[in-house]
Amino acid sequence: MKENRDYKNEALAALKGNWAPAVLAMLVYTGVVLVLLVPYFIKSLTLSDLTDLTAAKGVMTWFWIGMAGALLVAGPMLVGLVNAFKRLLVAGDDRLVSNEFKIGFGNWLHHVWGYLLRTILVFLWSLLFFIPGIIKSLSYAMTNYILVDYPQLSANRAIDLSRAMMKNHKYDLFYLYLGFAGWFFLSIITFGIGYFWLVPYAQTAQASFYQDVKAEWEAGRTL
Repeated sequence: MKENRDYKNEALAALKGNWAPAVLAMLVYTGVVLVLLVPYFIKSLTLSDLTDLTAAKGVMTWFWIGMAGALLVAGPMLVGLVNAFKRLLVAGDDRLVSNEFKIGFGNWLHHVWGYLLRTILVFLWSLLFFIPGIIKSLSYAMTNYILVDYPQLSANRAIDLSRAMMKNHKYDLFYLYLGFAGWFFLSIITFGIGYFWLVPYAQTAQASFYQDVKAEWEAGRTL
């Protein structure tokens, strides 16, 4: 495994001259998520009378519409987004916005199921306590890449493979995340603006990390 600075340097090298499409890809993804969820929040804020069952029912209807949209649209888009950054890193493909959609919806049902299953598992582990949820989130962190790189595998098997790849490497990934703490606080003090640069940087570095754990796995194991 490389040092954190190596992953970050590789990410910066890939993003050099490509920050504009990277930020645009983030804007598109964020815009889609907002379109899906904002109606629910607006309805919630306008609900002044909690005893008004008709209004409360309307709020919950928008909530479930938002959740369905997050699963059916934002979920595969997220798979597409992280893999678009991987393609930028590996192949220099700067078509981040089109790849975000092309990859994410290219195997739509498979990606929806993988996203849902991973989300449920992390949620259930988080119910036990905060720490187990973090550990499992790190363990399943490679799932979005595996869904694309190994489309022949079921979503459940992709999660299992992520867990196998991340064996003994969960702390390495957590340490990589810590390396972006400064960027995270910068995002906060810029009222979220820095987020549009942080995510491409962090995701491209994580893609480099994935390439390492994948190569290590493939060198010693078979599917």
